[in-house]
Amino acid sequence: MQTLSDDLLAGAQAAADFSGISTRAIYHLVEAGHLPVIRKGKRLYFRRSELEKAFSSAASSS
Repeated sequence: MQTLSDDLLAGAQAAADFSGISTRAIYHLVEAGHLPVIRKGKRLYFRRSELEKAFSSAASSS
């Protein structure tokens, strides 16, 4: 079973590295409401499991 700390990515760069797209694209998708994000102050946190879900549903719908 995966714990929250294992599932959490800190920052847009980490999310970009994980998903294979640019940091700029991550920010764009967050602002458009297409990626689930946790905001803590100015930091963005992403869950690996949510990113996988978001990108797998985007790939299957195209």
